[in-house]
Amino acid sequence: MTDDDTEKSTDAHRTLPVTDLSLVVLIGASGSGKSTFARKHFKPTEIISSDFCRGLVADDENDQSASGDAFDVLHYIAGKRLAAGRLTVVDATNVQAESRRQLVQLARTHDVLPIAIVLDLPEEVCQARNATRPDRAGMPRHVVQRHRRELRRSLRGLEREGFRKVHILRTEEEVDHADVVLERRYNDLRHLTGPFDIIGDIHGCSSELETLLGKLGYVDGAHPEGRTAVFVGDLVDRGPDSPGVLRRVMSMVAAGTALCVPGNHENKLGRYLKGRKVQHTHGLAETIEQLDREDVRDPAFREQVREFIDGLVSHYVLDEGKLVVCHAGLPEKYHGRTSGRVRSHALYGDTTGETDEFGLPVRYPWAEDYRGRAAVVYGHTPVPSTSWVNNTLCLDTGAVFGGKMTALRWPERELVDVPAEKVWYEPAKPLVTEAPGGREGRPLDLADVQGRRIVETRHMGRISVREENAAAALEVMSRFAVDPRLLGYLPPTMAPTATSHEEGFLEHPAEAFAQYRADGVAQVVCEEKHMGSRAVALVCRDADAARERFGVEGPTGALHTRTGRPFLDDAALTEVILGRLRTAVAAAGLWEEWDTDWVLLDAELMPWSLKAGGLLRSQYAAVGAASGAVLPEVDAALAAAAARGVDVAELAARQQDRTADAAAFTDAYRRYCWTTEGLDGVRIAPFQILAVQGRSLAAVPHDEQLAWLDRLVEHDPTGLLQVTRRLVVDTGDEASVRAGIDWWLEMTGRGGEGMVVKPLAALVRDEKGRLVQPGIKVRGREYLRIIYGPEYTRPENLERLRSRFLGHKRSLALREYALGLEALDRLAEGEPLWRVHEAVFAVLALESEPVDPRL
Repeated sequence: MTDDDTEKSTDAHRTLPVTDLSLVVLIGASGSGKSTFARKHFKPTEIISSDFCRGLVADDENDQSASGDAFDVLHYIAGKRLAAGRLTVVDATNVQAESRRQLVQLARTHDVLPIAIVLDLPEEVCQARNATRPDRAGMPRHVVQRHRRELRRSLRGLEREGFRKVHILRTEEEVDHADVVLERRYNDLRHLTGPFDIIGDIHGCSSELETLLGKLGYVDGAHPEGRTAVFVGDLVDRGPDSPGVLRRVMSMVAAGTALCVPGNHENKLGRYLKGRKVQHTHGLAETIEQLDREDVRDPAFREQVREFIDGLVSHYVLDEGKLVVCHAGLPEKYHGRTSGRVRSHALYGDTTGETDEFGLPVRYPWAEDYRGRAAVVYGHTPVPSTSWVNNTLCLDTGAVFGGKMTALRWPERELVDVPAEKVWYEPAKPLVTEAPGGREGRPLDLADVQGRRIVETRHMGRISVREENAAAALEVMSRFAVDPRLLGYLPPTMAPTATSHEEGFLEHPAEAFAQYRADGVAQVVCEEKHMGSRAVALVCRDADAARERFGVEGPTGALHTRTGRPFLDDAALTEVILGRLRTAVAAAGLWEEWDTDWVLLDAELMPWSLKAGGLLRSQYAAVGAASGAVLPEVDAALAAAAARGVDVAELAARQQDRTADAAAFTDAYRRYCWTTEGLDGVRIAPFQILAVQGRSLAAVPHDEQLAWLDRLVEHDPTGLLQVTRRLVVDTGDEASVRAGIDWWLEMTGRGGEGMVVKPLAALVRDEKGRLVQPGIKVRGREYLRIIYGPEYTRPENLERLRSRFLGHKRSLALREYALGLEALDRLAEGEPLWRVHEAVFAVLALESEPVDPRL
């Protein structure tokens, strides 16, 4: 509406409301003070000036011959800002209808409101101001006069041009005392974080609605725990009691215990109540008849309904932008936007232009292409059962057609439903699932992982993946990985402990304990590192569970390496391992305790030679064999020289040390090799339960985790599973720290690989809110001989190695950890495959970052 100063007021103060996401167009003759006004009321970055753009393209802000190019630049910059969702102010004369038309069209293109602020100051004021500016002093008087004439012709038609708000300031005093106030968009309720109960299409089924509200815990329209109901529209038509539904929803909205968006049926009813001509089809005739009966009891009710429908907002953005609720679904580009196009999509969705065999429009499957970060919950198209499709959920399960009425608890993502009492209205066609892909939605797309990527994580914000790293990961993922439907997680790399200055040691537990103490972690658990390879096991309860949740036929899970490759080439042997794990989970009663049909485990599979046989033969055994062949002959030659009286004592001593180091190297890697036949000799040491159905367990404290795993090992009748030994250490207690060090020295002295030190509470942040390393590996002295070579313990070599740079490795470990947590959260919450793989793929991509592999 026009905010005009023709209204009489003795107060010159004017409040100019401006929507927080809009295109503000300043209109006024040269010299009217638009630039000064803009600088006073808006951020410098929000203002795009035609003079500035003219200077960009011509090095002269007053070069009128460059105006065409300047406005091209202005429109381009404004478009980029609006696309990014940022308030944009255009500072130009804008007195000509054509220049304004382009700006209104720009606003419509980006689905934001165009707002006009007009500075209609007297001609003499503009002329006087121009005379004081060196760059405008020579401006002919007729220029301002022309601007004024064009402005006067435009004033009455600005709203017809498409401006949603028009503010006109006609005096210097009004301009000086104006106050621009940013208003939140009606659909922007990000500050409301819930919890919410989102209820699907009701269609006049008031009895089922009351039953569902009761099941959700509502009493007389309010929830004792302060939850808020959110209705996705289509409250009316077809069912037996549309007025009853309206009374319940309207009273809850008025009381502040509910929100409601309009459905296409409310939109049609609203037009009828305003006296518009509409067809009484698709259930409207029944609603009109019910309202006619209601008029007898409550004549004011019809008008209350009209006002209620008229005040409904097309969609809401809730919970810090994590949730969007609308009636028919909404692509990400429309979230939080305001235009007729957005409202139309929110009410009706989009169609392909075709009709099906029932004569109904074929709806465009927008959900299959959805890639937005916000969950979109909607209704409109009835389906027999609801499931997540690409982070979208349809809650219309056909209550009025004899199906059920469904609600979603948010943020729990828990579905609650009640059956229809009867078939109230025969459907025009059978109920079918909207997206044939079910919960997995559309297939994986190369565009999801190609090029430079930014992955939004809950625990570390935005994590970037370089294009070259993505390309390397794509090679591995496309050629070697297990079925992507079974690949829900890749373990992160692990940070090594800080370099030790203890004599003879490169790594030592003291530094790990000190690091966690500095991070404010009071208790840590030291877990034995096993002599094997990292393995992730996805175990489904049975083939039906694997088919239902992961969409695979045949395999009952997967066993893969930390880069996603099948751990074993023998699929039948993999199934035997999964079967034994499944038996142990069942015997321990964990299927019921976790209320799940699948479980994801992080483990160590032994021996190392089972997976790394080629590496052992080509790299480690070759060094040992060469040493065994050459060094004895050198020792013999030196002994012969000494027998002849040659003084080779010093050289012989050094050579004996080299021989001893080579023997120690051979002994070190041989500890990781033993003969296996089938599963004879194979051991699995699980050390973390990662996720189950509906829940990521990665943040469960390690003492609870290990208790579960002890039960798993205890109930394994086959001897496949092995306990992970552990010791809890108080980082602030000197005796406890000493005990932890002694435990490590004893373990590694027997040839053990070392240990991993973890915060007992699992997921921990420091006092600045930053993630703390989830684990620090402290490798034994002899194991490091395999990594750094036979002679690494020589003082000169140790001194050189102590300058190794750990910062990049630690950063990489934290980033991969955050991505792993994100993948587990998405997997457990039932998000679509592409969303899970976005995080999984990023972990693999980061693995190709250039880091010293010995770390």
